[in-house]
Formats: sequence, C-alpha cells, structure tokens
Amino acid sequence: MTLQEFRESLSQPAPPTPENLALTGLWWDAKSDWTRAHESAQQDQGPAGAWVHAYLHRKEGDISNAEYWYGRAGKSIARNALEQEWMEIAKSLLRTA
Repeated sequence: MTLQEFRESLSQPAPPTPENLALTGLWWDAKSDWTRAHESAQQDQGPAGAWVHAYLHRKEGDISNAEYWYGRAGKSIARNALEQEWMEIAKSLLRTA
C-alpha cells in the first residue's frame, strides 16, 4: 500500500490493515480518535508500536511519557511538526507492511 492509498483509506469506516497495529494507530489518529489510536499502538509491543505511542503522547503534550516511548522505539525525540512526524512514521511503516 502506498502512502496515498493509506491516506485515501481515511474515508473508509475501518482501517485497511487491521493486523498492523502501529499503522492502525496512525490511521485512527488521522481520524481524530486519539483513544483508539493509543489502544492500537499499545497493543503493538515492538518498536513500531512504541514509535506511534511516542508520537501520540507528544501530540497529547505529555513529553516525559513521549520521551520514554521514543527510547523504547530506538528513536530520537522528534522536534519537527506533528504532521511531518506522522508522515515519516506512516512512510516507514508502509515500507515494512
């Protein structure tokens, strides 16, 4: 799936790749459902889930919690705009999906 196809899927009622919990978390975030996004990211125990989890806590404004999750993801703390980080994460996850 391309980034464009992923973005187009936001018009649908359900995520296109429900088995990819980290990507599903980003999908719910783009649909403005932080709670479902967080639940999905939490279910992915790997680095991808931790990265989405970090992004979500950064977006929420909980920087100390975000820092913890960036560490779990093996990533530096993001300093770019949230939209840019969302795109970076989505591109990375779609390459491995």
